[in-house]
Amino acid sequence: MSYEQKMMAMKKMLKKAAPPSPKQARKPSAPPYVKQWQQAGLDVIENDFGVCFVRECFYPNDYEHGDATLGDFHRAVQQTASLAHPLVPTQPVMFFDTETTGLKGVGTQIFLLGELAVEPSGFRLKQYVQADPANEAAMLYASSMWQGQEAVVSYNGKSFDWPQLTTRFTMHREQLPLLPERTQIDLLHATRRIWKEDVTSMKLTAIEQQKLGFYRQGDIPGFLAPIIYADAVKSGNPETLLKVLMHNEWDLLSLVTLYAKALDLLALQLKESARTYTNIGKWYGDVKARETSRAVLTRVTEHYDVTETHAAHYALGFHHKRIGAYERARDDFLKALPQLKEVERLRAHEQLAMLYEHQLGDVASALAHCEAGLRIIEASTRLQQATKARRLAQWHKRKLRLLSKHPQKDADT
Repeated sequence: MSYEQKMMAMKKMLKKAAPPSPKQARKPSAPPYVKQWQQAGLDVIENDFGVCFVRECFYPNDYEHGDATLGDFHRAVQQTASLAHPLVPTQPVMFFDTETTGLKGVGTQIFLLGELAVEPSGFRLKQYVQADPANEAAMLYASSMWQGQEAVVSYNGKSFDWPQLTTRFTMHREQLPLLPERTQIDLLHATRRIWKEDVTSMKLTAIEQQKLGFYRQGDIPGFLAPIIYADAVKSGNPETLLKVLMHNEWDLLSLVTLYAKALDLLALQLKESARTYTNIGKWYGDVKARETSRAVLTRVTEHYDVTETHAAHYALGFHHKRIGAYERARDDFLKALPQLKEVERLRAHEQLAMLYEHQLGDVASALAHCEAGLRIIEASTRLQQATKARRLAQWHKRKLRLLSKHPQKDADT
């Protein structure tokens, strides 16, 4: 059976198992393969809404995952407690990841819900597995998601996993408690901020290999998980499904070491590229921690080769201009210029033209940067014609104003 045929078969199965209306609500029966799944290492949970399976294990703090140990997380949280940054946790956290039967739509169910709880001596993993589509409410109720108050740490969970979970609880709102709002810490967003232009992909598996030193062996591709679950329910054989649980487990363990490394980087505790620390410096600036931002960016310019510091100098130019350090702002923009790409190069020339005209009183230099900006716009193949025409008009207006202040240049031209 092809991939598409299996997906269609699963959708039909889910449709048949749609949650009953409140008047028709009744406890669904357990599937016939309960003992078979128990023998494979899954425990059974029975509640008022049916049955589900759970796998539980504990990882001590000294457990190694890639280049780090899980206990590094505790140390990283302690050392960053005083930092003013949204990534620093201000309350207890738990790690969260799901596997679903699809990517969108009310027919999409969560068939595997993984929780990794933080304990003083280690991390406790609980993976709740939906027994079959008819027993969805039982799995949701068995989880701690409607009871806990910790902040939820995920990878793209704020945009995907948590909204999916909210939808599933809403579908069973006549049976289940309300799913409370929880603080979300999405490490995908943090990864983008920290390693933008410094990694080849933002997929978690790529981050594991490039930044965490973890390489998966025998992993199941995520897109196959729904098919594997459907096959396990149909055949009663959980052997391949256990590999999906391992995939989910690796995701959760990597979240712990990824979070620890991200916090270490915020505290400037690790050796990383100039690009990474420039990103961190800019992130501090975006959250209004401007003095920290300036300190981080300045450190980049002082500790890395000049060929790697243009982005830091560019960002520092705006910092120094904001606080009135105009000569330092000028120097930063000039140092950044040779390696900037078109958009930033044009903006740097604009900033320099304004600095020279309004703060430094050097009309000739302002005019030189205005003309350089005009050349960039005229040569641009990126700008659409209407945008190019508008930009040219704006820059020519600046040039005319500067020429009126610089008669000698006007005579020469």
